[in-house]
Amino acid sequence: MLPITKLGWAPEPPPAGPYERETVTSPTLTGGSLAVVGAQLRTNTADHSEATALLIREGQIVALGDDEGIRAAADADGITVRDVAGATVTPGLFDSHSHPFLGSETLAWVDLAGKGTLDEIRAALATEAARLPAGAWVRGWNLEYEPFEESGIRGDLFDAAVDGHPLAAQFYDCHTYVANQAALEIAGVTGAREFDDASEIVVDPNGVPTGEVREITAIQLLTSAAPEPTHEEAVAASRQILERFASVGLTGGAIMNGGAESIQILTDLEASGELVQRMTLHQWHTANTDDAEMVRIIASRDARGRLWQANGIKLISDGVVDTGTAWLHEPDTCGDGTASLWSDWDAFADIVRRYDEAGMLVTTHAVGDYAVSRVLDIYASLPPRARPARIIEHLEVLADQDIEQLKGSGVLASMQPSHMQWRVADGSDNWTVRLGEGRSETGYRARSVLNAGVALALGSDWPVATYDPRVNMAWARGRREPGTPNAPVFDPQECLTGEEALLAYTLWPARARGHDDRGALAPGMVGDLTIWAEDPVTVDPDELIGVDIVATVVDGRVVFG
Repeated sequence: MLPITKLGWAPEPPPAGPYERETVTSPTLTGGSLAVVGAQLRTNTADHSEATALLIREGQIVALGDDEGIRAAADADGITVRDVAGATVTPGLFDSHSHPFLGSETLAWVDLAGKGTLDEIRAALATEAARLPAGAWVRGWNLEYEPFEESGIRGDLFDAAVDGHPLAAQFYDCHTYVANQAALEIAGVTGAREFDDASEIVVDPNGVPTGEVREITAIQLLTSAAPEPTHEEAVAASRQILERFASVGLTGGAIMNGGAESIQILTDLEASGELVQRMTLHQWHTANTDDAEMVRIIASRDARGRLWQANGIKLISDGVVDTGTAWLHEPDTCGDGTASLWSDWDAFADIVRRYDEAGMLVTTHAVGDYAVSRVLDIYASLPPRARPARIIEHLEVLADQDIEQLKGSGVLASMQPSHMQWRVADGSDNWTVRLGEGRSETGYRARSVLNAGVALALGSDWPVATYDPRVNMAWARGRREPGTPNAPVFDPQECLTGEEALLAYTLWPARARGHDDRGALAPGMVGDLTIWAEDPVTVDPDELIGVDIVATVVDGRVVFG
């Protein structure tokens, strides 16, 4: 088990790279000041066990103590005092994997979650099409795979429903789209294409596109043909979703895809005082990212503001289990899962090394067990360092040999147990059927990862799953649908405790990412707090999802509550 009391690690300076740095900074800002009294404190340290209050001055925690002492210190400096009347205060929650800017676009699309039949999907799309002007794109998200098991994924299934509108609808995992002929024609897609990765325009026996579009490069070909929001619209939508994050207790997170536009959005939000989350941006490198863009990404690695930084890079080694694009030790039941998304694995490894040498925080999407193993091989070939850790995202399927390989690797394992929500008790869900008998037990092995001494972080992957950390922590603890006591439990031996779930949202990702001033309540820590009506560690997982967030504090300022 990872220790939780040693806070004195010093971050290693990034190595100098052969790239000229381009630094973008927000206007100089100062943090807020606030005193919180009458609290139960979950400090994530062995100190201050009797403290009931804390003082934040200009965005930094400066003291913990009793109510009387903290109130007196605050009054002396004219700092607002907030009595939380017995509520539990924890370090601010950090979502280790989300897509707020990409996902904010979906706020304007039709939500197809829970549509279990093609007729239900058609009805929702028809309603959306009816409200749009002629020629406007019908956009949908949150499609599930099960309704297409008999028909296959085809765009013509919805032609009557959308009544001539171009259609592009995203599946819940963001790795597959379905489009109709009108959308494909606008995108210039008339047949199969060759890509540098495993992306695919699916065609029928006659070479005609079916409407199924798989993986990032092919999806970008489709979505780039749709109307793009203006920068002002993107900023407004991003502000809206970050405010929603704050309303559920999140104080920050890792943005797992982005580029120059994302840097500008963060800059603009902070400049206007509307950035309510402490964010780390991982810019995106896909198979169609050229050398010029790579140079730009590396040059921008020092771009930062008071509440954000852009020193991360996100790469993708494989796809997802549901479409047969996850890279597995053994083929899935359809004979798929035998290859990386990258046609040239050596080229992929070289890209990882170049970003690592440039001092960037490298994270790699690896869903399949063999993908995890191969990414670990690449990481092991890099110069050793303690922090910040190299990161692997998802680790959705792990064989015992992969757990052994993780031991001593120094990686941060960033996982999303809430993605088990698409599994069903009888094993008839697409994910379980694809993996085959016995292999579903190798999914989302959070406890095994922890027992191997590996740093663990939890997150949502929103918009794939809800951004609400209460729900995601409940899934990690109970491994079943929270709030439904008779729901099936998936592999109970992998459950986390309440304290572990909290640490995986606070201290552990902060440490692994090289932040000595986050993830704990102690003098010198940033003034990021999540204030709960009940203790999230001891409350039953079924009740956790309904615990009120009393307030969310970022940089000493109350941003919700």
